[in-house]
Amino acid sequence: MNFPAFPDSPGSSTDDAAPVCSAKGCRTAAVWVLAWNNPQLHTPERRKTWLACEEHREHLSSFLGIRGFLKDVVTLEEWQDSAP
Repeated sequence: MNFPAFPDSPGSSTDDAAPVCSAKGCRTAAVWVLAWNNPQLHTPERRKTWLACEEHREHLSSFLGIRGFLKDVVTLEEWQDSAP
């Protein structure tokens, strides 16, 4: 499975800084990637990403899951290893 980098992630940065959690107000280093898709807006293969620290992974996953948007949760390392 090929995944894009993190351009859609609210916690992403365009410089060389380490990726940070996407939870509002959190600046903790990201450990998880939550791949999601809104089927009313995106094609089935499209994946947007949120990043999560250990503390916020469950909360962000639940938020996306309740809406039926969550497609996958993988470690940041796995995500980066699978990038083209």
